[in-house]
Amino acid sequence: MLRVRPIASTDDSLLHQIARESGPGFTSLPDNHDLLVSKLEQAVSAFRSAPEPAPLTYLFVLEDTETGEVLGTSGITAAVGLDAPWYHYHIGTIVHASHQLGIYNEFRTLYLCNDYTGSSELCSLFLRPDFRGRGGGGLLSRSRFLFIAQHRARFADRIIAEMRGFTDQDDSNPFWEGLGQHFFSMHYREADFLTGSGNKVVIAELMPKHPIYIHLLPPAAQAIIGEVHPNTRPACKLLKAQGFRFEDYVDIFDAGPTLAARPEEVHAIARSRTLEVVIDDQAVPEGARSYLVSNTQCVDFRCTQARLQPGRRRVALTSEVAACLEVKTGDRVRLVSLPAVTES
Repeated sequence: MLRVRPIASTDDSLLHQIARESGPGFTSLPDNHDLLVSKLEQAVSAFRSAPEPAPLTYLFVLEDTETGEVLGTSGITAAVGLDAPWYHYHIGTIVHASHQLGIYNEFRTLYLCNDYTGSSELCSLFLRPDFRGRGGGGLLSRSRFLFIAQHRARFADRIIAEMRGFTDQDDSNPFWEGLGQHFFSMHYREADFLTGSGNKVVIAELMPKHPIYIHLLPPAAQAIIGEVHPNTRPACKLLKAQGFRFEDYVDIFDAGPTLAARPEEVHAIARSRTLEVVIDDQAVPEGARSYLVSNTQCVDFRCTQARLQPGRRRVALTSEVAACLEVKTGDRVRLVSLPAVTES
């Protein structure tokens, strides 16, 4: 079975492999040994931290319980911008008008801001290419919602997700080429590496502070504002289906969109419930639906997908599913029904 669990110190080599496979734009896991070791140590300790929003990142991995192989990662930063400024561009409007001349013009602008400070951020979602198409992407993404629902005190009242921006066949980003590179004489790949290495604030502080008129940027740069990388489209679609929306905030480097929602607006959080476990190895009824189901632990969190037929107070799990979740009869699990068609 496929299941999601917290990352462990023994996953260090896997984290480095994913950093290499993910390529440019995946700034939360850069290909930097020392930084990845630090992120791993911090993530392992996050699950043992005090239950409150803090600048900590909870990292999870997707594993095959039969082989023990790790197929991907996902994460949640409990509160961004509390240890260093958290920047976005907000897309706004400035009006230039003259009643005397009969001229009225509206111009879209980009304004550097810190509006999402303190929000919880969904991050580090990556499914290794060889394992796509098995339903793992949806499990990796949605499992975080059951963790948030179960451990609500650890997270903020707003959840955001920065979507990876568009890059071309040369791993170049037209928005960076049209704006950022004029202030930093470096390729997007270099800027991307510096961002992931913890220098995002330094770069952001050197960006122009005044509103930027979008129509003055090169057409190629204008065209990708708010656009996502092709590999990120399934994740973007999944989040929108869960209740996330684009609020006109984009990344300051690649102009990828940031999606946002209140926890009570996220379907998998709002509709999840806890039930008592009963172990039953009888065949699952034909009409049983697919559910996302997790145990109620923090350090030992486990989450998987299974066809279930829950009652009002109890839910029957097969021995296999119970072992996957590391629960027994009398324990409680949190679950929510899945859409008829799930993403990979």
